[in-house]
Amino acid sequence: MSARKRTANPVTFDTVREIARVLPGIEEGTCYGTPALRVRGKLLSRLKEDGETLVVKIDFDTRDVLLQAHPDTYFITDHYAGYPYVLVRLAKVSCDDLAKLLEDSWRQAAPKRLVAEYDRASASS
Repeated sequence: MSARKRTANPVTFDTVREIARVLPGIEEGTCYGTPALRVRGKLLSRLKEDGETLVVKIDFDTRDVLLQAHPDTYFITDHYAGYPYVLVRLAKVSCDDLAKLLEDSWRQAAPKRLVAEYDRASASS
């Protein structure tokens, strides 16, 4: 993911919802009392209690690349070190990078058939 400049409008969880809305099977709910997104019951992301940080489920390899390339945007705490999640500073992430991250997370969690249907629909549009 690139180091794109932030726009004047800060990213919020409403932005996250809007970006994720195009992905099939997205369900809104809560996790630990904060807004969260799931696909077929599997957690993709949630807003941390601080309201400024997004937790996103992602594979360890991608997480390592993000942490090294953009430590001002992506980070982890000791709590998440052993889990396949990355923390995202909403004030620092671009909408394009966030969209890519959310789609990657969705692709890992969504049923293969749902991903294949999405890819077919995207290819024909």
